[in-house]
Amino acid sequence: MHTPLSGVVTTFNNGATLARCLDSLMFCDEIVVLDSGSDDATLEIARAHGANIHAQPFAGYGPQKQAAMDLAQHDWILLLDADEFVEGAAAQAIARELETPRADGYRLERQEWLFWCWPHRGTRGNRQLRLFRKSMGGMNSVPVHAAPEVHGRVIDLPVVFRHYGEPDLATRVEKINRYSSGLVEHTHGKRKPFMGLRLIVYPWLAFLKLYVGKRYFLNGWAGFFAARTQAFYAFLKYAKVVEAEQRHALSQREANPVRGTT
Repeated sequence: MHTPLSGVVTTFNNGATLARCLDSLMFCDEIVVLDSGSDDATLEIARAHGANIHAQPFAGYGPQKQAAMDLAQHDWILLLDADEFVEGAAAQAIARELETPRADGYRLERQEWLFWCWPHRGTRGNRQLRLFRKSMGGMNSVPVHAAPEVHGRVIDLPVVFRHYGEPDLATRVEKINRYSSGLVEHTHGKRKPFMGLRLIVYPWLAFLKLYVGKRYFLNGWAGFFAARTQAFYAFLKYAKVVEAEQRHALSQREANPVRGTT
């Protein structure tokens, strides 16, 4: 039995990658695009693909995606970013699975563009929940890295989707700086234990997880750069929290100076 599926994408000036994304979603029963003020070719591309186009100001990563999901006519959602696309065999695999679904959500394997190449076939991708029933969950409240959560059974599906990612190191570092800053307010006041130890150890663990654990070493310099910048991100997101706490402590001391005795 055919289960209707909505492809959902949020956009803002994604003219360079949106066509590939929407081409890969043409097997869906509808495509929903929620735009936040594009002034490039984004909307023209969406119209050419027959998408149901909506617009609203950017409300934050999670709320914007949730708003797009709420606009979908169907319960089953395939959620992609505008710089992502599913591989050619995805349509058949997803359609077969949704004939008699075994779960309420499915994790798909995401492969990242590594500056100038797609990863070696031996590189392990990250699995992310992207195919799910919206009636069983929604976006979480984590800033920057907001992701869908399903209150039901979630399993892996052998479907690959690809993410174009950053085209060069400068863009990657700028994104790392922006994202790590966005996490400070969320983390501040929720201090995890051993923050200093995390600041020292986690960047190395992040590097080893990618470079060795996920076999990024198979990708030459591109894999090394990707692993090193991920380690830098791990450093920045903890370092900025420590910095914020140190500045807060300094302001408290200045506001309440300890008076010396004479």
